[in-house]
Parts: sequence; C-alpha cells; structure tokens
Amino acid sequence: MRIVVAGAGTIGSLLAGHLARVADVAVLTRRPEHARALNEHGLRVSGRSDFTARLRAATDPEELAGAELVIVACKGGDLEPLAEELAGRFAGATLMTVQNGLGAEDVIAARGSWPILSAVTFMSGTRHADDHVEYVLDTATWIGPYRGTTGADAEAVAELIRSAGLQAEAFDDLRPTQWSKLVFNATVNTVAALTGLPHDFHFAEGELGSLVHALVDEGKAVATAAGVTLREDPWEMNVHATRRGHAHYPSMLEDVTAHRPTEIELITGSLMREAGRHGVAVPLHTALYSLVKAKEACYS
Repeated sequence: MRIVVAGAGTIGSLLAGHLARVADVAVLTRRPEHARALNEHGLRVSGRSDFTARLRAATDPEELAGAELVIVACKGGDLEPLAEELAGRFAGATLMTVQNGLGAEDVIAARGSWPILSAVTFMSGTRHADDHVEYVLDTATWIGPYRGTTGADAEAVAELIRSAGLQAEAFDDLRPTQWSKLVFNATVNTVAALTGLPHDFHFAEGELGSLVHALVDEGKAVATAAGVTLREDPWEMNVHATRRGHAHYPSMLEDVTAHRPTEIELITGSLMREAGRHGVAVPLHTALYSLVKAKEACYS
C-alpha cells in the first residue's frame, strides 16, 4: 500500500516510521529542511521501538501523488491550511484524520469528495528532532467510518497499523470513543497547561483531583445531552493514566512551555460549542478555556 502521512509531528512521525516497515510511506512536511532531513537520514524511532525507517518526504503534495491512504496527522491549529493544500489532490485515496477534539473530519470533507475515516489516538511520544521521535505510550489508535467508508474499511486500516507494531482498534461508530477522549483531553490538557504539572497522581487526588473530577462531570453531561454513551469513563481513564508509573506531559503543556499555539479550539472549544447547542452549562471548562487563551496571548 502507498501511504502519505500529512503532518510530521510526534504522532505523524510515529505512524510514518512504523508503517514504513510494512508499506510504501511518504511524509508531507511544512518545512523543506524537515523533508531534507528525512530523505537524507531516514526517521529514527527510539523508546518502545528501536529502528530507523527509510521513507520519502516532500513539501509539495504533487510529489507524493498516487497514495491509497492519506493520514492527516497535523495538530489542530495546522488543520485548515493543510486541508487547503490537500484540496483537489490524492484522487482515489481514502483520507483518515487523527486529531484531538471534534470537527477535523468536517474540515477535510469540505475540501474534497474523498472517502474519510476518523481516528483518535492515545499513543504518545517525544519529538527530539526532524528525523528522530521517541515512542513513549504504546496505547491504541481508535478508528471508525465517517463518510463513504464502513467498519470493514476501518478494520483494514487498523490491521495495517497493528502489522506495523502499533496498537489499533476499529469501531462501527467512533463517537463513543471519540467523546471519551474529548472529555479526557479537555480536562487533562487544560489543567496541565495552566498548572505546569505533567499528568501525574495530583490529577486524581486532593484539591486538584476534585477539580479534575468536576471538569469530567461537566464533559459527561454534554455527552449525555448530545446522545452519546461514552465507551470509557474519562475519570477512570484519568486515574488509570496517573498510575502508569511515569508522568506524561500532555501536548498542551508542551505547547505552552514552548510558547506555541495550543489545540484549545478543537478540544475545549468543540466541547463548549456542543454544550451551547444542547443548553448545558460548562462554567469550569469555560473558565479554563479563557485562561489558556490568555496564556497564549502572553507569548508576545
């Protein structure tokens, strides 16, 4: 299979590196020097895996034509410009979004008639360089149909990812899993970004644990109003994650530490918009959203 991974941050690099062991993989990058590093040195994956993958990379989608699967793995803030870049290209391919929050599929769907799969992932890592990513959390990627695709299509991609050495699971309806992660992310990412704490035992104990629990309850109320039965309890997901034995640095904490824009709009913003549509009050999430936006405004 010929695959293009559009977006070569941590998640895109982990997917591209592993899939390159079982498929013909190319990477679409924003920066020429990024593409040059991958073409010259390959992509080193360390941590839970240890290998160097050989793959192609380019900044122009025209150089990567002919893909059967395009994995859109950029961060939420880069989604709109990347979707514009993909418009009119990769005819015949299936596109799969792998973003936090809600709404990435709609952004892609508005730019073309491709069949679309939707995915969310809990695996994580650390990007050390353009050509080196460390694989840290070996948790699953969840995949489901969105437009013009079926559960069988989702399972085929999940099997491909599993054959590459990563975990993946397919669902006929992704919404219960997608919303579980939405509530979890809207809570954990914003709290980490504002406190500077990695995701550790503080998130499940004491005063901070009480706040996290209340934020989860707000998110669960929105899911209920939207008619979604969560597959996983976000509070239990939080408790389980804090007991892994090592603290995880959520992506939004990494963003604010590096003074980068966060994914607050696609994560907490989407939860707030759903709450507004269904008449559910989310004062805690609204307050944390405003504080993260204020933190971003301080960068300059």
